[in-house]
Amino acid sequence: MTTVAIALFALLLVKHCLGDFVLQTKWQVHEKGIYGAPGGLVHSAIHVAGTLVALLLVQASFPVIAAVLIAEFVVHYHIDWGKEKVVRYFGWRDGSRFWNAIGFDQLLHGLTYVAIVAYVCGHVAS
Repeated sequence: MTTVAIALFALLLVKHCLGDFVLQTKWQVHEKGIYGAPGGLVHSAIHVAGTLVALLLVQASFPVIAAVLIAEFVVHYHIDWGKEKVVRYFGWRDGSRFWNAIGFDQLLHGLTYVAIVAYVCGHVAS
């Protein structure tokens, strides 16, 4: 169980780095603050695709995979949308408040991965 948890968490962190920093486009960033805009939806879908790969690699069951993917899409989308709304409302485009908002956003994503790992490990046959 510990090996699955560590492996899954590591895979989710790598996926997150790719989704938020390597594969994210200016279009996605611009549209994340517009509720329902395609850029934010695509960004969240990219994250879900990476999570699917991670869950398949740890051999999670189909019902667990389905639940995690739906939950992550909704949670990831709203974390990003909320951060963008706050940053835009207060005009935090640079400086310490902007970076504090980014840090809080990343913390929430990391805690989402802790929840995913706990859920998956709670549903893995021993």
